[in-house]
Amino acid sequence: MSEEISWADFEKVMLVAGTVVRAEAFPEARRPAYKIWVDFGPHGEKKTSAQVAAIYAAEELVGKQIIGVINFPEKQIGPFRSQFLLTGFHTDEGVVITTTERPVPNGARLA
Repeated sequence: MSEEISWADFEKVMLVAGTVVRAEAFPEARRPAYKIWVDFGPHGEKKTSAQVAAIYAAEELVGKQIIGVINFPEKQIGPFRSQFLLTGFHTDEGVVITTTERPVPNGARLA
Protein backbone atom coordinates (compact mmCIF):
# COMPACT_ATOMS: atom_id res chain seq x y z
CA MET A 1 0.00 0.00 0.00
CA SER A 2 1.13 3.53 -0.75
CA GLU A 3 1.80 6.16 1.85
CA GLU A 4 -1.23 8.31 2.73
CA ILE A 5 -1.21 11.89 1.50
CA SER A 6 -3.08 14.94 2.68
CA TRP A 7 -5.67 16.91 0.72
CA ALA A 8 -3.03 19.65 0.41
CA ASP A 9 -0.71 17.11 -1.30
CA PHE A 10 -3.46 16.16 -3.77
CA GLU A 11 -4.20 19.82 -4.51
CA LYS A 12 -0.60 20.28 -5.68
CA VAL A 13 -1.17 17.94 -8.64
CA MET A 14 -2.76 19.77 -11.58
CA LEU A 15 -4.88 17.01 -13.17
CA VAL A 16 -6.57 18.80 -16.05
CA ALA A 17 -8.84 17.89 -18.97
CA GLY A 18 -7.69 18.67 -22.49
CA THR A 19 -8.48 17.71 -26.08
CA VAL A 20 -5.92 16.03 -28.35
CA VAL A 21 -5.37 18.28 -31.38
CA ARG A 22 -2.50 16.38 -33.03
CA ALA A 23 -0.79 13.00 -32.74
CA GLU A 24 2.04 11.55 -34.79
CA ALA A 25 4.51 8.69 -34.68
CA PHE A 26 7.66 9.13 -32.60
CA PRO A 27 10.13 6.85 -34.41
CA GLU A 28 13.09 8.01 -32.28
CA ALA A 29 11.48 6.68 -29.08
CA ARG A 30 12.92 3.46 -27.60
CA ARG A 31 9.44 1.93 -27.24
CA PRO A 32 6.51 2.52 -29.63
CA ALA A 33 5.13 5.97 -28.81
CA TYR A 34 3.41 9.02 -30.21
CA LYS A 35 4.08 12.73 -29.98
CA ILE A 36 0.79 14.22 -28.79
CA TRP A 37 -0.35 17.86 -28.64
CA VAL A 38 -3.27 18.75 -26.34
CA ASP A 39 -5.37 21.92 -25.92
CA PHE A 40 -5.71 22.59 -22.18
CA GLY A 41 -7.85 25.71 -22.67
CA PRO A 42 -6.61 28.56 -20.45
CA HIS A 43 -3.41 26.57 -19.73
CA GLY A 44 -2.50 26.59 -23.44
CA GLU A 45 -1.45 23.85 -25.82
CA LYS A 46 1.11 21.39 -24.47
CA LYS A 47 2.91 18.41 -25.98
CA THR A 48 4.03 15.06 -24.64
CA SER A 49 5.38 11.70 -25.68
CA ALA A 50 3.19 8.75 -24.71
CA GLN A 51 3.66 5.00 -25.07
CA VAL A 52 0.08 4.31 -26.14
CA ALA A 53 0.75 2.98 -29.66
CA ALA A 54 -0.03 -0.63 -28.67
CA ILE A 55 -3.73 0.18 -28.28
CA TYR A 56 -4.39 3.41 -30.20
CA ALA A 57 -3.83 4.60 -33.77
CA ALA A 58 -2.60 8.21 -33.92
CA GLU A 59 -5.65 9.37 -35.90
CA GLU A 60 -8.11 7.99 -33.32
CA LEU A 61 -6.50 10.08 -30.57
CA VAL A 62 -7.32 13.39 -32.27
CA GLY A 63 -10.46 14.86 -30.71
CA LYS A 64 -10.28 12.59 -27.65
CA GLN A 65 -10.55 14.40 -24.30
CA ILE A 66 -7.84 13.20 -21.92
CA ILE A 67 -6.57 13.90 -18.41
CA GLY A 68 -3.02 15.22 -18.02
CA VAL A 69 -0.74 16.36 -15.21
CA ILE A 70 0.41 19.78 -16.35
CA ASN A 71 2.63 20.92 -13.47
CA PHE A 72 5.49 18.43 -13.63
CA PRO A 73 8.80 19.88 -14.88
CA GLU A 74 9.37 19.48 -18.61
CA LYS A 75 11.31 16.35 -19.58
CA GLN A 76 13.61 15.78 -22.55
CA ILE A 77 12.77 12.51 -24.34
CA GLY A 78 15.32 12.07 -27.12
CA PRO A 79 14.86 15.01 -29.52
CA PHE A 80 11.42 15.88 -28.05
CA ARG A 81 10.53 18.05 -25.02
CA SER A 82 7.58 16.62 -23.04
CA GLN A 83 5.50 19.29 -21.26
CA PHE A 84 2.88 17.19 -19.42
CA LEU A 85 2.10 13.64 -18.32
CA LEU A 86 -0.72 11.87 -20.17
CA THR A 87 -2.42 9.68 -17.55
CA GLY A 88 -3.54 6.12 -18.14
CA PHE A 89 -3.73 2.58 -16.81
CA HIS A 90 -1.23 -0.17 -17.61
CA THR A 91 -2.91 -3.35 -18.91
CA ASP A 92 -1.63 -6.53 -20.57
CA GLU A 93 -2.57 -5.02 -23.97
CA GLY A 94 -0.91 -1.65 -23.31
CA VAL A 95 -1.72 1.69 -21.68
CA VAL A 96 -5.40 2.71 -21.63
CA ILE A 97 -5.67 6.51 -21.64
CA THR A 98 -7.65 8.26 -18.90
CA THR A 99 -10.58 10.10 -20.49
CA THR A 100 -13.61 12.03 -19.32
CA GLU A 101 -16.99 10.29 -19.08
CA ARG A 102 -18.58 13.22 -20.96
CA PRO A 103 -17.15 16.46 -22.36
CA VAL A 104 -15.95 19.10 -19.92
CA PRO A 105 -14.30 22.46 -20.69
CA ASN A 106 -10.64 22.15 -21.69
CA GLY A 107 -8.61 23.21 -18.67
CA ALA A 108 -11.16 21.90 -16.14
CA ARG A 109 -9.36 20.56 -13.12
CA LEU A 110 -10.05 17.12 -11.63
CA ALA A 111 -11.68 17.52 -8.22
